[in-house]
Amino acid sequence: MAHLIRDSDGQGCSGCRVQAIDPATNKAVESFDPLDLKTLLGKCLLVGTITAGTYSDRDYWITSPVTEIVSETNEEIKFKTKNSSYTLKK
Repeated sequence: MAHLIRDSDGQGCSGCRVQAIDPATNKAVESFDPLDLKTLLGKCLLVGTITAGTYSDRDYWITSPVTEIVSETNEEIKFKTKNSSYTLKK
């Protein structure tokens, strides 16, 4: 399960659903490879549940387009978007 956390305030979402979204079409990118983070640049990252209707206050979180991959370890990825910084815990 992935955990997406906005660094500024700790807000975010957790779940098994991790997708790259093309901001031009607002659709999932089929060629997104989570092992090749360069495919995430310019795309939005969606993390959440596979099915809606959890008992959480939200079912998914979507970022603005990713502008930079700051660092990556076996446990987490730090990246920046147009307006925030995030940590994605694997």
